[in-house]
Amino acid sequence: MATEPVWPSEVDARPTVWSAVAWFAAAVGGSAALGLLGGLIWGEVAPRALLQEISTGTAELMNAETRAFIGADAWFCGIAVVAGLITGIIGYRFGVARQSGGIRAVIAAGLILGAVAGAFVMLWLGEQIGLSAYNQHLASSANGTVFPESLALGARSALAFWPMFTAIVILVGEWGARPTR
Repeated sequence: MATEPVWPSEVDARPTVWSAVAWFAAAVGGSAALGLLGGLIWGEVAPRALLQEISTGTAELMNAETRAFIGADAWFCGIAVVAGLITGIIGYRFGVARQSGGIRAVIAAGLILGAVAGAFVMLWLGEQIGLSAYNQHLASSANGTVFPESLALGARSALAFWPMFTAIVILVGEWGARPTR
């Protein structure tokens, strides 16, 4: 009785647990890396309020009616929306749509959890940009010196924009891929 060898291309193409883990890790890691880019962009383009040193280690706002805080939050939201759309479109097109079965859900969960991680990475890095210069100004500037405030996100709910838009893209993609009756 002779047996024929089984070639790798003829092996059953069912997804394995390891491929699901790899896709999940790639989705989370890719979103976190995109969060680094988003944080760099937010840290550079977001407006900052101007402060004036009134005594060593103490500063006050130059203009109490500044719109810099709202502008910084709006920039964060805009970058998060774009990142969510990018994550959702690329993740769905190259990850979810090409798989079958339960691995699709694993990849979608990885994309959404990665979006959460990406939003927190973007927040952390954006707030770190300029923080040392702010602390240096605050500690050693002469009275009357004007300098920009450190960047901070006032509306913490903006962290939900990235995962929300990623999930919306995945849901729209799944809804569009449904077979018609």
